[in-house]
Amino acid sequence: MTEATTQAMTDVFAPARLGPITVPNRIIKAATFEGRTPDTLVTDELIEFHRAPARGGAGMTTVAYCAVSPEGRTHRKQIWMRPEAVPGLRALTEAVHAEGTAVAAQIGHAGPVANAASNRAPALAPTRRPSPLGPRMTRAATESDIERIVAAHAEAARLAAESGFDAVEVHCGHNYLASAFLSPRLNTRTDRYGGSLANRARFARAIARAVRAAVGDRMAITVKLNMDDGVPGGFWLDESIQLARWFERDGTVDALELTAGSSLLNPMYLFTGEVPLREFAGAFPPPLRWGLRVGGRAFLRHYPYREGYLLEHARQFRREVSLPLILLGGITRRETMDTALAEGFAFVAMARALLREPDLPRRLRSAPGTRSLCIHCNKCMPTIYRGTRCVLVPE
Repeated sequence: MTEATTQAMTDVFAPARLGPITVPNRIIKAATFEGRTPDTLVTDELIEFHRAPARGGAGMTTVAYCAVSPEGRTHRKQIWMRPEAVPGLRALTEAVHAEGTAVAAQIGHAGPVANAASNRAPALAPTRRPSPLGPRMTRAATESDIERIVAAHAEAARLAAESGFDAVEVHCGHNYLASAFLSPRLNTRTDRYGGSLANRARFARAIARAVRAAVGDRMAITVKLNMDDGVPGGFWLDESIQLARWFERDGTVDALELTAGSSLLNPMYLFTGEVPLREFAGAFPPPLRWGLRVGGRAFLRHYPYREGYLLEHARQFRREVSLPLILLGGITRRETMDTALAEGFAFVAMARALLREPDLPRRLRSAPGTRSLCIHCNKCMPTIYRGTRCVLVPE
């Protein structure tokens, strides 16, 4: 390996290969539900949301959340992948490409995280259980459901390719459906999809195989994978590392984006920082609003923010697999990016910092000592259903 090649591999602003595509640099705008699809289709506001980090210097931006089926949405106003969505999605990818940036579609099924009342359909889960999102029970997915949803991921990926996306990110995190199947706490099935890790991982691996079969080498395929659910009895590092090895052996995935936490049981484990309980409560109708005001601290737990807070967990994956890895979690500084690349991570992903300053990558390139203005107040999080934004930036 030449000195120039080594330098390119550790320069966050050098072009980088991701499977069959080349990304202009190694900074990815991570998936954050945008709240800009009131009719479940692309809007001008959604296009501008993604043009901003593209203009601002990110190498790739991620559209979220593209559900693979109507009941797989966390809320009825999200995009779900079908032919009617393609023209708008194509306009979005063309706009991002015009800025010189790649674009990915995050595809998945929300499973027990889906809002059953909003979707007007029962939320699916590995096993029947009370939903913390309202006074309803989830419905246990049948094998027919599983086969249908695997096929729906393949169709969603095919539509993403037709729409001009460079990559798809398969959501296997945060206790969405594939992640819920991985969790020993949420998956108590006794059939071939429950019990051992090999059984609990069967669904996620089938999805990745189906997506690869659908798109081949036309686009990159990444998986957003929980390292740790952040709940007792949940999915944990040792099993997640084994699944990463299986993904590598299967040859279905071009990179893993490593994440943590449960949208269902412990969302702040991923985000860390301040807990905007009052703002969260105000974003929901009664009785959820009252429940959050009374018992929200048990659900929205406080974890102090620190720069690059998922790095320690992610290092264990870097030691065990050769797959390209995408580091996520509180990355705002150039020195953190440089450390990650020097340790063998292929890309870094940013979310909240780019809501505050979409042009942060460009400024980090010209002035490496630049400090992000994001204060990790997390008040952006309750805005997701009315237009995700940093509340400290004037509209």
